Amino acid sequence: MNLEVIILAAGQGTRMKSSLPKVLHPVAGRPLLQHVVETAQQLQPVAIHVVVGHGAQQVQEAMGAFELNWVQQTEQLGTGHAVLQAMPAVSADSTVLVLYGDVPLIEKVTLEELIGQAKEAPALLTAIVADSAGYGRILRSEEGDLLGVVEDKDADNEQRTIDEINTGVLAAPAADLSAYLPRVGNENKQSEYYLPDVLSLAVAQGKKVASAVAEHELEILGVNDRVQLNQVEREFQRRQAEGLMRQGVWVADAQRLDIRGGVSVGAEVSIDVNVVFEGKVELGDGVSIGPNCYLKNVVIEAGACIHAMSHLEEVHVGAQCNVGPYARLRPGTVLEPRARVGNFVETKKAHVGVGSKINHLSYVGDCEMGQGVNIGAGTITCNYDGVNKHKTEIGNGVFIGSNSTIVAPMQIADGGFVAAGSTVTKAVGEQELAVSRAKQRNISGWQRPGKSGGEN
Repeated sequence: MNLEVIILAAGQGTRMKSSLPKVLHPVAGRPLLQHVVETAQQLQPVAIHVVVGHGAQQVQEAMGAFELNWVQQTEQLGTGHAVLQAMPAVSADSTVLVLYGDVPLIEKVTLEELIGQAKEAPALLTAIVADSAGYGRILRSEEGDLLGVVEDKDADNEQRTIDEINTGVLAAPAADLSAYLPRVGNENKQSEYYLPDVLSLAVAQGKKVASAVAEHELEILGVNDRVQLNQVEREFQRRQAEGLMRQGVWVADAQRLDIRGGVSVGAEVSIDVNVVFEGKVELGDGVSIGPNCYLKNVVIEAGACIHAMSHLEEVHVGAQCNVGPYARLRPGTVLEPRARVGNFVETKKAHVGVGSKINHLSYVGDCEMGQGVNIGAGTITCNYDGVNKHKTEIGNGVFIGSNSTIVAPMQIADGGFVAAGSTVTKAVGEQELAVSRAKQRNISGWQRPGKSGGEN
């Protein structure tokens, strides 16, 4: 039997107090809905149907990279009504899994167990929670058979003491949903058509409704406000940090690591506190990341050390390199093995050769640099003329003294030497010394300025 997934994502999310549709609020840098879709994809369904309403166009645009069947729910009349809108697109011989676009933490193994229970009749995912207030309660017979669900607002005092709750996640044969959903009524305090009512209809027809229990309460946590969004974020980040630690990574504090993408790691990697990874990050063997660093779409090869407060985006750092502290490596930067970029250095589209050093207080942009180069403090490659960018080419073994200005386009050949404080506007040949600065004059007997008479 084929699996099809229906994801309900039509709600406005008024408690978020935001113009952004609720399912587009980010967890780990990706929309809530994207997490749900990616989990659904792991189950290899033949189709994923997403029911949208509020902000439908915005939701569809945000999820444009995914192959999804979009279903409009023009009136939000409850979960049963939402699923009913999608049923015409579902094959009659499929098993249907219903998920929610604001419940991103359910794991694949939990859903596989639920789907396995839904071959002959509907099956419901339930959970045992410490505080069941606000949730629909599971009604069972004395023998433990599932009879149905009573919503919190419709429950009596005795039913409100039940700690097994309805998560809303349901799997069922498509034929059952097609048969029962049109019969679901809205005789309740919300005047809504509740999806779980199909369970009691199935029981009334003599079917044995199954259930699966979520292992962790947080797994079924839905996001209705920003407090719950933060709870989901922290749980998601905890899971990712623990996953890294199980791979042998030393993580200084799992609560102070944020991963907003994917991280692959080698052996003996260490990550200090308050590190943020975004996009695709690759860390080789023995890589060390210092505190308060931000890395986005980077490759860090074996033995490299990224010191505190450094910001790297779309760069490649070679083996045994040292970066920072307080370094900023912008897109297009490549460091060859054993290169060094020190404190308060900014690079952009710079290729730094093997063993070359930009130790401190410099800007190097649009630059091709050879091996064994030393860039002195305060050096700037002037790569922008106000209209176009220009390239600086620096050969092997070049030494550039402190506080130098290299006006691109520029070529400094192998072994070239630029004296400190020079402004270089002409090419420097092999082994040549370039000096370009005003002649110093020392004046004896000069009068030091003093304060005028009327000032304190």
